[in-house]
Amino acid sequence: MLKEVIDLQQNAVNHLLELIKLDKKDEITFKAPTGSGKTYMMADFMNRVISENPDVIFLVSTLSKGNLAKQNYDKFIQYAQNGDFPNLNAYLINTEIADEESLFIPTQYNVYILPRDLYKKDGRLMSGPMNNFLETITSALYGENKKIYLIKDECHIATSNLDSISESYFTKTINFSATPNLKRGQTPDVEITESDAVDAKLIKHVEEGDENDTVSDALNKFEEIKEQYRNLLGVNPCLIIQISNKDKAEEELKNNIFPALAEHQGLKWMVIVDNKGKNTGSDTNDVFKAKKLPVSKWKDYAKENSSTIDVIIFKMVISEGWDIPRACMLYQVRDVKSKQLDEQVMGRVRRNPRLLDFENLSEDAQKLATTAWVWGIYDKDKEKSYTVKLFDEPTDITNKIKVKTTRLKLLTEKVDFNLNEFIESQKVSPYNYSNIFNMYRNLNKSDDNIKKMCYEYADTVDKWFKFNYNIEAVNKEYNNYTCDYSKSMEIVKDEQGNEKLTSFPVKSYYIDNGNYQNISDWVWKNRNGNDKFSFDSDAEREWASKLKDLSSSIKKTVCGKDNPQAGYKNIFGEIQPDKINPVEKFLWGKNFPANSEIKYEYYLNGIHSSYPDFIMLDNFDRIHIFEVKSVDKSNNAAMSFDNEEYEKKITELGKCYTAASKLTGHIFYIPIRKDGIWHIKMYKDGQEYPNMTEESFKTFVKNP
Repeated sequence: MLKEVIDLQQNAVNHLLELIKLDKKDEITFKAPTGSGKTYMMADFMNRVISENPDVIFLVSTLSKGNLAKQNYDKFIQYAQNGDFPNLNAYLINTEIADEESLFIPTQYNVYILPRDLYKKDGRLMSGPMNNFLETITSALYGENKKIYLIKDECHIATSNLDSISESYFTKTINFSATPNLKRGQTPDVEITESDAVDAKLIKHVEEGDENDTVSDALNKFEEIKEQYRNLLGVNPCLIIQISNKDKAEEELKNNIFPALAEHQGLKWMVIVDNKGKNTGSDTNDVFKAKKLPVSKWKDYAKENSSTIDVIIFKMVISEGWDIPRACMLYQVRDVKSKQLDEQVMGRVRRNPRLLDFENLSEDAQKLATTAWVWGIYDKDKEKSYTVKLFDEPTDITNKIKVKTTRLKLLTEKVDFNLNEFIESQKVSPYNYSNIFNMYRNLNKSDDNIKKMCYEYADTVDKWFKFNYNIEAVNKEYNNYTCDYSKSMEIVKDEQGNEKLTSFPVKSYYIDNGNYQNISDWVWKNRNGNDKFSFDSDAEREWASKLKDLSSSIKKTVCGKDNPQAGYKNIFGEIQPDKINPVEKFLWGKNFPANSEIKYEYYLNGIHSSYPDFIMLDNFDRIHIFEVKSVDKSNNAAMSFDNEEYEKKITELGKCYTAASKLTGHIFYIPIRKDGIWHIKMYKDGQEYPNMTEESFKTFVKNP
C-alpha cells in the first residue's frame, strides 16, 4: 500500500484521538469519502483508544440494510485475528439467536455492533435487554463502571431511539459518514477531503460522461476498457446502471437497456430489485452461475472480484455499505424524476481495486485503477473534478519542457548488498523467537519494501523465521541506505536503461477546491473553455499568481493547429509550420498529479512520492520546480495542524531536492508562506540556498 494512503488514514485517526483527549466536545464528526477505508480507520481509532483506556467500550450503531452490521463485525474480527488491531474484542448484537426469555447481551466484550433497526419501539431489545446491558456496563454498583463511546456509522441516517438515551449512557458520540447531516449539527471536526483521497490514490477520480450519452454509449466504453482491466489489473470490471424512478423502471428496461444489451451479446448482466427485502422482478442472463443461486445471494456474488457479471442494473436504491471494488462505471438513467447522484451512490465505483499492492502496478495499470466513469445528475454545490488539456497537444509544449525525475533504489539493488549473506551473518537460529504472532505483526507494520524483501527471500519456513527474527537489523540497514540519497537516489530510466525525460501529461484534471485564479496564458486549457482554475490551497493559488506576474520574462511557445500550406518563423527564429489561430503560451503550469510522471521519491518513515506543484521553463532553458508550503494557521477547522510533522516533511523534501538538483540539473524551490510573507528555499547543483527572498528569486529567474 502506498505510504501516502497509510499516512492519510493514520493522520485522520490521530486527529480524532487528539479531539478525544482534549475532551472539549461530547460529539465529534468524522467525514471521509466512500471507499476511503472508513471501517478500517474506525477500527484503528477504537483499538488505540482501548489500548490507552481499557475502561472504554464502544457501541457501533450501523444500518440494518445491506447486512452492514454483519459486514462491520466480520471486518473487526478479521482485523483482530490478523494482528492489525489486537485490542478489539467484537460482539454482534442479534435478536435472532435466542428466545425471548434468554435474550441478553454479555458484558465481556469491548466492541458491540448494533444494527440500528433492532433498537426500535416495541422491539425485543428496547423492551429491556439493551437498557439492562447499558446499566450493567456503566454502573459502579455492578462492578463494571465502564465508559461507553457511541459510534454512529453512516450518521446521516437518524438514530432517534439511541439519541434519546445518549445523555444517560454515552460519554462520547463519534459520527462517521461520507455525507454527515449538517442540519443535525454534524459539522465535520476531522475530514479527509475528496481531493486528499484522490491525490493519495485511495479512491478513483471521476471522469464525467457526456450528458447526452445513452446506455449504449456507456456499454461501448465498458467494452473498450474491459480487456485492459483484466489484463493490466487482473480484475473483472463492472458497470452499474441505476434506475431511480420506479414508475419508469419497466419501461426503461424494455425500451432502452435490454435493446442496448442485445447489441453486446458477450456481456453478462443482472437486474437486482431490492424493495423492502423483496426480490421480485430480479433477473439475469448468467445461467451457469447466478441462476443457480438464491436471488438473496446475487448481490454477494456480484461484488466478488472473481464474479463474471459485467453489468448490474439496480432498480431503486444502491445500499450503503455495499462494497464492490471491481465496479468502475456508473450510469444513472435520466428522467424527470431522477435524483442527484450523491456520494453514497458514486462511492460504489470509486474504490481502488488494487489498493494493497498499487505501487507494484505499471503506470498504465495505475491510471486504470484510479479512474471511474460516471454518467448522472450531479450536485452543483459538490466538489467536482474538471478535465484540463495541454494547448496544441503534444508537440510545442512537451517537446520544449523536458523534465528528469528521480526514484529511490531498494536495498536489494545496492551493489555491495546481498540479503541472504546479510541474514546469515546475523548468526541467529531460525527457531530462536518469542512469539510467531508478534513477529507477524511486526512484519505487517514494516515498510512495504521490507515485506517484499521478506517474501522474496523466504522460500522456506525456516528462512521466514530467520528474516523476521532479524527484522530490526534489516530495517536499520534499509533505513540507513534509503535515507542516504547520495547512494539510494537515481534518475528514472526507460526500458532501454536511458535517462527518461518526461513532461506534463497531455490530459489531467483537478478537484474544485475554490482558491480560484484566472490564467489564460500558461500550458493548460480547461475542457469548459474558461480561464478559471482552482488550486489546492490559498498559498498555492497565491504562488500561481506570482508566477503568472513573472511570466512576462519567461519563454513563450506558439500553440494552434498546424497549417502545412505555409511556414513562418516563431519568436525564436525557428522555421515552423504555420498555425491556424496561433496562441502564445508561457511555458509554465501546475503539475496536476493525475496522469503526471513528474514526481520525486523521498523517505519519511517510508518511501513517498512528491508531486511538485509547478514546473517552469525560463529563457535560459532552465527547469524550475516548485513545491509550495504554508505554515500560516489553517482556516480549515476540520483538521488540526501538526506543525512538527509538517516541519519534518519540509526538511526531508529539502534533502530530497538537494540531491535531485545535483542529479537532474533542475532548480528546485520550497516557497513557504509564514504570516503572509514568503520565505523561499532554493536547491541548485546539490546545494541549499535557504534564505531567498521574492525579489532575489525574480532576479535569479530573469538572469542567467
